[in-house]
Parts: sequence; structure tokens; C-alpha cells
Amino acid sequence: MHNFGAGPGALPLPVLAAAREALRELPGAGATILEISHRSARFEEILAEAEANLCELLGIGDAWKLLFLQGGARQQFALIPINFLAASGRCGEYVVSGYWSRTAHAEAGLAGGSAVLWDGAGERYRRMPRPDELAFPPARAAGAAYVHYTANETIEGTQFRELPEFGPVPAICDASSELLSRPLPVERCAMIYAGAQKNLGTAGLTLVAVRRELLERAAPSLPAMFDYRRLADAGSMLNTPPVFAIYVTLLVTRWIRDDIGGLEEMARRNRAKARTLYRVLDESGGFYRGHALPESRSHMNVTWRLADAELEPLFLDQATAAGFMGLGGHRSVGGLRASLYNAVSPASCRALAGFMAEFLRCHG
Repeated sequence: MHNFGAGPGALPLPVLAAAREALRELPGAGATILEISHRSARFEEILAEAEANLCELLGIGDAWKLLFLQGGARQQFALIPINFLAASGRCGEYVVSGYWSRTAHAEAGLAGGSAVLWDGAGERYRRMPRPDELAFPPARAAGAAYVHYTANETIEGTQFRELPEFGPVPAICDASSELLSRPLPVERCAMIYAGAQKNLGTAGLTLVAVRRELLERAAPSLPAMFDYRRLADAGSMLNTPPVFAIYVTLLVTRWIRDDIGGLEEMARRNRAKARTLYRVLDESGGFYRGHALPESRSHMNVTWRLADAELEPLFLDQATAAGFMGLGGHRSVGGLRASLYNAVSPASCRALAGFMAEFLRCHG
């Protein structure tokens, strides 16, 4: 099957092969990856290499702390305001560009003061905001503890071409569905986080990269598992970390670095995959109708509807029979979606484009 699922997404075949071997026995451990202690020297080596590889790929240095956490990116929706709003007396500003950023803003409202800097609901979340729409009035900037945005909206299929800049206001970026898919200008961010199950590895691990300067602003006297500073001080081992998920992420970083050639090459490959499908949408004469406006189209999640919505169940049935999985749109919006995460091959994208062209020929 060609796996276009939105998450957990496809994993690279070399990563699956190495993980399979580690399930038999992890070299140097005398046990499988599922059985070794997180306090063992062997796991300390795994954690250190995973951290070093990620820092190298992301371009982050000593000014940052890298945390390997659990609870999914969704848990960060609550931990961010708990840490940075409760004691600050300031407001969290939110760029609401789709389902996930809207959910993050709603969670923040339960944990502290939050406001909306920009909301794309009036345009059905078909685009990302322009830079001029994200400008802070000076008085509002002074009262902002941070601004939160989602780099890529998986459900609507929109993506920032360039990460926005917010001047003196610390920017927190939810990069769950695009981290490690392209180089990111980390100098524009105070914190970046992502669930691993898209491009980083398996479900069960959440990566958080946070500047030490922002960590110092965290509220005091929080419960230990909610406290970014305590989690950082414990080296991501305040509780038992997800050992297997971290090992898979280590394997993914090796694959990106050694097999693909780094994030520049990964970005080139992902752009080409996306063009393959968007070309079919654009040349279909309206039979396929993309949701995102062209300037905001995601390279990770291609979303579309059929002009005749009654054909969509038939499309999905025939696609499944032809070997394509995960093409149904999110339950909140319906329609169709192909997620083109790093491990989805160019050959799979060409095969899907061919299927879409044939379906158009038969039903257009």
C-alpha cells in the first residue's frame, strides 16, 4: 500500500528495517529496545545521539534546551499557557489559521489570558496571514507573553511559506506536521514543538525545543510534570521516557542526514512531491478543487474536494482497491487529503497522480 495517512504517517523503509532488528536485539544491549532500562548506559548513548543529530539538523545550539516529552503536541496547548501566562500577568496571542491553532487557542483560554491576533475563519481557513496582518501595535506587544502559531495546518492543507517574525514578542511555533521536512529559521522562534508521528518517528514522543531565555520566564511552583524547567533540568528523564519512540527518532535523523543528504535536499524532494499532485488539481478543469489558496498550499498535506461530492466515496473505495491508503479528509471537514510526509516516496506520489488522472478520465 502507498501510505498517505495524516498520522501516524509513513516511516522510511531503512528505519523500519533497523527498528525490526532492535526488536530482536539491540546491538550492545543484550536485550531488545523494548526491554532496556532508560537509566542504562546504552540508552544514554541513544538519547545523546538523538539530541545531537536533532540539534545539528535544526541548527540549534547552547542557547536552546531540547526536551523529549510525552502527551502529544496537544498537551503543549495547555503546558504553554500554564508555564508562561500564569505568573506573567500578560496575554498569550494566537494566530488562528485552522483547526489545530484554533484548538490551541481554546486550551489557552482555560489556563490564562489569551487573545486572537489573526483569525482566518471568515475565509474558511484557506490561507495563511500576510506579514502585514501580523503586525503588533506597540502597546499590545508590550502586554504579550508570547505569540503562538501553527506552521502547517494538516486539516486545511495550508502552510507558511516563510515563518513569520514578531519582533520582541517571543514566538512559539507548533511545527508538528512539518518539523524536519525543510530547514526552519529557528532564530525567529523562542520555542518549537512537534508530535513525532508525522516526520520524526512514532506516536508517543513529542519534541520541544525551547530557548533558555524563555525557560527562565516559566511560572514557579508548578507540578513537576507540567514544569518545563523541571523537565529540562532532568534531561527529559523526570519520568520514564518513551524509549522505543526516541530510538526510532534517532534512526530517522540518521536517515535524513545520511541517506537523504540533509534538510535542504529533503525540502527539495518534498516540494517536488507536492507539485506532482497540485498539477493534477490545477489541470483537472475544476473536477478536483483544492481547498488552500495557491500562495498558502502545504507541501505536507494536499487537501481537495470533488466538484461532485457524491463521487468522493467512490474515489476512496477505488483508491483503496488500487493500493492507496489514508486519503480520507479529517472527520471535521470531510473531503480528501494526501499527506506527503518525509517517508512518502516520489514514486508513491506519481502513482497517486496517475490514479487521479484515470479517475478523472472515467468520471469527469
